[in-house]
Amino acid sequence: METVANVLVGLVAALHLYILVMEMFLWQRPQGRKFHGFDAEMAGATAKMAANQGLYNGFLAAGLVWGLIAADPTGFRAQVFFLACVIVAGVYGAVTANRRILFAQALPGAIALAAVLVAR
Repeated sequence: METVANVLVGLVAALHLYILVMEMFLWQRPQGRKFHGFDAEMAGATAKMAANQGLYNGFLAAGLVWGLIAADPTGFRAQVFFLACVIVAGVYGAVTANRRILFAQALPGAIALAAVLVAR
């Protein structure tokens, strides 16, 4: 079960690295605009905000990677903390921005957190 938990944590980290790239580097390009359904004008107007959001997603990914490589109990605690952050961010995003964030961010985080806790 520990292997499954580690894979799930790694997938959540990869998801947040993907979001970082989309928000920090591709926001105003076609693939970035398609990601959020923005036209070029809206993407340009929100690019700085998106880059800031992308940075925060990078911090979540970094924390999850740290949790995977650190020895326990630090690794376990880091995984729990950063997965909880992912869930909170996903729920908040779903309430304030777009409901699909609940399924794209919070749900994978919750599944990974459950696996981490069960593997413990």
